[in-house]
Amino acid sequence: MIVRMWEARAEPYALAELITWVCDSALPEFEHDPLHVSSEVFSSTDHRVVVISKWRSSPRPLPDPPVMLLARQPHSWDFTQVDR
Repeated sequence: MIVRMWEARAEPYALAELITWVCDSALPEFEHDPLHVSSEVFSSTDHRVVVISKWRSSPRPLPDPPVMLLARQPHSWDFTQVDR
């Protein structure tokens, strides 16, 4: 299992619009991919949007959001579970 964390900082006026874009435009592009397991969307008080998606392998990137919604370009990181 690979977990991808995608994070973007919205312009202060655009947090709701960025969340809507993630939920209505970006995530539906790969929700039916057989390698995709699940995705969750989070927001913070400092205008960040985070998507945590779980993949069987080969995570697909989210498309680029509309630039006018962003205070900073998105970043993403892949993680694997640690056995403990």
